[in-house]
Amino acid sequence: MSDEMTAIEELSFREAMSELDSIVAKLESNTLELEQSLKLYERGIQLLSSLKGRLTEAQQKVDVLMGQLDVSADDATTDTTLS
Repeated sequence: MSDEMTAIEELSFREAMSELDSIVAKLESNTLELEQSLKLYERGIQLLSSLKGRLTEAQQKVDVLMGQLDVSADDATTDTTLS
């Protein structure tokens, strides 16, 4: 369980996902004591929160980049007639 010693901020996205997958597998195995399960569950929630934040940040960056691709129409090319 050395992964749990690593600060979540220091993990790459892939490493954090891998650790979360490992935690889920351990919790689903039903072989852990209650205290171990709670500790792993807490770590899993922290990992999940971090991953969701990273995905949100990445989506915002993609949205900004996609917005830069959109060419803004000027008044000369915009159809302002009511049809």
